Amino acid sequence: MSFHFRKPVLALCALSAFAAGAAHAADDVIRHRIPNSTFPIAAAVEIPTTVSTVYLSGQVPPVQDATQPRDNPLAYGGDTRAQTVGVLKAIEKSLAGLGLGLGDVVKMQVFLVGDPAKDNKMDFAGFMEGYTQFFGTREQPNLPTRSVFQVMGLANAAWRVEIEVVAARRK
Repeated sequence: MSFHFRKPVLALCALSAFAAGAAHAADDVIRHRIPNSTFPIAAAVEIPTTVSTVYLSGQVPPVQDATQPRDNPLAYGGDTRAQTVGVLKAIEKSLAGLGLGLGDVVKMQVFLVGDPAKDNKMDFAGFMEGYTQFFGTREQPNLPTRSVFQVMGLANAAWRVEIEVVAARRK
């Protein structure tokens, strides 16, 4: 099946170029920290009427090692930490294509599959090791609200992580 996106793609490119030149909506968004906590998520996020929201579909780990079979976690970086880093880099790239960045993310939902090496429990610590490389850093201090769920499985049994985000863009 083929799709013809010529006009929408041109419109998206023009929109991306415009958005890339505009100030990030993250400057307008109010992020409420969790009281008396250094945990790297926001307790709440307020989005003013001058900002629109962009919903990014769930992202899964990209192939890191093409020599591995696609049903092997090693093909996607292996453990939860490595797969989280791969997913967040993919999200960062997708957002950049829309003229946004990780600092514009206001909401995140994370789906983790139980790790057989951890008695089929989700590797929350491994996820956090990957997550904190992108959020709550000196370079990118903006924190999203976030939920993390353990799920029975994802579309590929080798994936340990899927993340979807909502970002804010100044209108």
